[in-house]
Amino acid sequence: MADRDTKARAMAIKDFAAVLRELREAVGNPAFREMSGRSRIISHTTLHEAAQGNRLPSWATTVEFVKACGADPSAYRERWEQASEAVRSASAVRAHAAEECGAIQVAGDPEPMLPSRDTRASGGTPGGGDAGDEMVADDGTAAPSGPPGRRSLRRYVLLGGAVAVVAAVAVPVVLLTQSGGANHAGVGRSPSQTAQLAPADCPVHQANPPAAKPANPGDAGAFIADITLPDCGHIHRGQKVTKVWRFKNVGSVPWAGYSLHRMDLPQQRDQCQTISDVPIDDTAPGGLVDIRTEVTAPKKRGFCFARFKMVDGSGHIAFPGSRPVNFQVIVD
Repeated sequence: MADRDTKARAMAIKDFAAVLRELREAVGNPAFREMSGRSRIISHTTLHEAAQGNRLPSWATTVEFVKACGADPSAYRERWEQASEAVRSASAVRAHAAEECGAIQVAGDPEPMLPSRDTRASGGTPGGGDAGDEMVADDGTAAPSGPPGRRSLRRYVLLGGAVAVVAAVAVPVVLLTQSGGANHAGVGRSPSQTAQLAPADCPVHQANPPAAKPANPGDAGAFIADITLPDCGHIHRGQKVTKVWRFKNVGSVPWAGYSLHRMDLPQQRDQCQTISDVPIDDTAPGGLVDIRTEVTAPKKRGFCFARFKMVDGSGHIAFPGSRPVNFQVIVD
């Protein structure tokens, strides 16, 4: 039974990828970099991964792929939902089988907007994919389902769903909502352009991704502050520093096994290096959490701009409709 469902899952993913490839072929097979430029939101690696059939792309990734081909995303919604249902059903079967065996680990189906784990693994950096910006990266490629590290100990199947993020906190915050994300607002550059950023570009303002509901109904988060490494701060070449963001869980869903997944993968030598998946301490609704990662500056002067997306314990992007969390520093 489990084998049959696994095969059905693989077939659903491959069939949907074929649909995307046919659409791209119908408009002349534009280069993925060209498509990324049209989108200005998602990386060419993520778009490439979406057409490979290694994993089902998220709806947000699908929307950008279809729009980059000049088509109407709504015409592809039903096909995507059918594929998504097949993937979820297979995951539920695997989860049940694991429980029957007394196992506590259940592999989640990565959210297509993340890069594939192959790419994420490079350099052990979050640069592991631009999210989507990574799976082949943008933010992609193919590999085990779910970021490495502590999350592999908590791959519990979580309910997917939808509710807009609405919550208030006692201090000034930026909510992770459909119209915006942590850190910065405004019109920004495509992930594929970040390599050309210079100190003069700081601060970089990111564009809003397509509106999307949180992966888990009732989930909501709020960015509180940059505790260390404020935007456009200075660090020395080769220096190792700690970046700390503070967030608040303002929803009704506990954050268990969540992490920040780096989107600009694979990481390049001239970029600040970090781990690919930054663990987030389990945080109950209403709780504050400091998320920290070690950053190693490149050996050349320049500008570091790294982006991360919060993912849940199953490896799905928690807030696909939010801008990525980032850090941006000047390297002297």
